[in-house]
Amino acid sequence: MKKTMIFIFLFGSLLISLFPLYLMFTTSLKPEGSLLTAMNELWPRSITFKNYWDVWMSGPFDRYFLNSLGVAFVITLGNIFLALMVAYAFVRRSFVGKKLFFGTILLTMMMPAQIVMVPTFIVMKHFGWLNTYWALIVPSLVLPFNVFLLMQYLKSLPISLEEAARLDGASPFQILFKIVMPLTKPALAVVGINTFLGAWNTFLYPFLLTNTTEMRTLPVGLALYKGVHGVDWVHLMAGSCLAAGPVIFVFLIFQKLIIAGLTAGAVKE
Repeated sequence: MKKTMIFIFLFGSLLISLFPLYLMFTTSLKPEGSLLTAMNELWPRSITFKNYWDVWMSGPFDRYFLNSLGVAFVITLGNIFLALMVAYAFVRRSFVGKKLFFGTILLTMMMPAQIVMVPTFIVMKHFGWLNTYWALIVPSLVLPFNVFLLMQYLKSLPISLEEAARLDGASPFQILFKIVMPLTKPALAVVGINTFLGAWNTFLYPFLLTNTTEMRTLPVGLALYKGVHGVDWVHLMAGSCLAAGPVIFVFLIFQKLIIAGLTAGAVKE
């Protein structure tokens, strides 16, 4: 009885969570001007995919999509490699100011993004990077949370393999990328997926650091689409589906790796 109640509760919570996505998708399939006015219209009476074509062809939506894809891809690669290097240095190396730098990482994790918004804008302006891919990518190339997550995972790895490789004449980079990196695949999967999802969905910094159509990302483009065309719900929902599609696809494909990475090292042998 208890398991049945838990199942009903979880299933109901799942339905509540998925209903907005369902409503977004069904609205995107409706003819122009149609909206949900009654519960018996939860599924559209007539279905059309023209809204998706209209959105894709209206303005530089394809440019928004490619900008988001390219920026998210580069940021993800940067965090996988650079965050791993930083985390490995903190765990396996001793250097002057180690505790101070680590404390800075922890402090940065506790700061809301809005606090560093103005300083980031000033730095990007000083470098002449406003409205460039540099401004969209560089501030997120190494995220503090990813460094912290990889540090905790690296601490659980035995050092014996690294010492054996060092005795065989392997260089520090060979040890890192040929010995350590394969062992951290579950944690790197979590870092990569979470970073990609965050970079794909981010709105604040792309909106702040870009001012031309050619440099805007998909979330910013969707917000401006709503502002330019009014509340055109069927096309806005079609655009939202196009924006959510890659995120849902990545999560469904790699969900097992996410769970494995988050639970790895939780059980002590």
